[in-house]
This record gives sequence, C-alpha cells and structure tokens, in this order.
Amino acid sequence: MSDLPPDLPRLRTLETWLGLSLDRVRQQITVAEQQAAAEAARREPPPPPDWLIEHGIGVGRSPVRVHIGSCWDTRSRCQPADRDVARRALADGVEACTHCRPDTVLGVLD
Repeated sequence: MSDLPPDLPRLRTLETWLGLSLDRVRQQITVAEQQAAAEAARREPPPPPDWLIEHGIGVGRSPVRVHIGSCWDTRSRCQPADRDVARRALADGVEACTHCRPDTVLGVLD
C-alpha cells in the first residue's frame, strides 16, 4: 500500500511541489555556502612559520636558502622549519637570504 495519491493529477501536483521545495533547499544551500566562504575569508590567516627552508628545483630538491618566516623574498618551494633545523642548515653551508638575514637573527655568522 502506497502513501502516495493514486491519480495522475494529484501525483503531478505533488511532483511540482517537491520540485519547488528542492529548488528552495538548493538556494538555501547556496546561501549557506556563500556565508561560510565569506566567514572563512574574514578569518585572519595563520601566522607565518618562524623559519623557512627554500629548496631547489629538480630531483632531490636540496636546500638552497634559509629565510625568516616573514621574508618577502620567499618562493613556493619553501618548507617551514624550526629554529634548530634552520641553524643546522646554515651551519651545513646553506645560503642565508640576503634580505632577511636569518644568519644574523640565529647568531650563525661566517
């Protein structure tokens, strides 16, 4: 036994009502997604890491420069690092950025 009406006119009416209801739900989902996106955009970005290790291009991608996390001269090939890793990289001969001078801040000078 079905809980739906047996005749075609009422089934068509129900179909129309369900379609309109589905459209309203989809519109409300769109509004909720836009609000969530706007809220996410208003949040402050996370703070930069304290230190960055810039890696070269290609296989192996060895470290090529050390930066302070807020340095303006970083590239997309940078990985966050802690103080010890940055100091070790500088001690191992990885170049210090000439703009932000992490070697000076870390006390690792030639």
